Amino acid sequence: MDLQLTGKRALITGSSSGIGAGIAEELAREGALVVVHGRNADRTHAVARAIADAGGRSATAIGDLSTDDGADAVANAAVAAFGGIDILINNAGGRSGGDGASDWMAASVTDWADTYQKNTIATVRMIHRLAPAMKERGWGRLIQFASSAANSPSSAVGHYAASKAAIINLTVSLSKAFANTGVTANTISPGMIATPSVDEWFDQIAAEKGWTGPDAAKRAERWAMANIVHQTVSRVGRVRDIASLTAYLCSPLADFVNGANFRSDGGRSPGIN
Repeated sequence: MDLQLTGKRALITGSSSGIGAGIAEELAREGALVVVHGRNADRTHAVARAIADAGGRSATAIGDLSTDDGADAVANAAVAAFGGIDILINNAGGRSGGDGASDWMAASVTDWADTYQKNTIATVRMIHRLAPAMKERGWGRLIQFASSAANSPSSAVGHYAASKAAIINLTVSLSKAFANTGVTANTISPGMIATPSVDEWFDQIAAEKGWTGPDAAKRAERWAMANIVHQTVSRVGRVRDIASLTAYLCSPLADFVNGANFRSDGGRSPGIN
């Protein structure tokens, strides 16, 4: 299917690795002009080079979106790269402290504030800088990344889940603020996705269980799916699962989709929208 993305200019925040890198590669395959963003210049340039080597067009923007100066630098670099941005994918984020598996109180007030800056406020910063020009041109895509934890939070990392829930909320109000302008706003909420950090978690589980051999990580994955993640799909998600959904929402074919939250989580948080 032709997603009609040829020549569209996209900035994917947090795309120097993991899901963001996969999205950048997918959009480039569809013909989009891609700006790869990260805080680490080496990793960011490596993703952009891989896209170029595969025949795509790419540029880079380096900066920390948890500060106004960093957001200015990233937005300015992205606009300069291809003369504007038609698609903003707010994927960058993270959390501060509070990594306890079940201790809600482990995250301090400072951790809550820092995490809100990294996720929610960073998203707002980039929308403020890039969305008005989309409205002026009469077309644009604003895609925010939340998490299955936003819909179905556990006792762990409550500050992270709350900041992601705020992103779902702000996206709905954003879709109304840009009503009838050609600019749409939607959210994607991934579940357990096979990224390097998840692979490390599976290795840790295997080590704790004493499992060794070439199938130890796969055994750990099956155990985690059955005992921790509780999905209705038996496998862990892949980056391509998320990248393909994102590419569709970026497309002109998705003109009639606005203000929605897409849970791509293997059925981890089933519910009625």
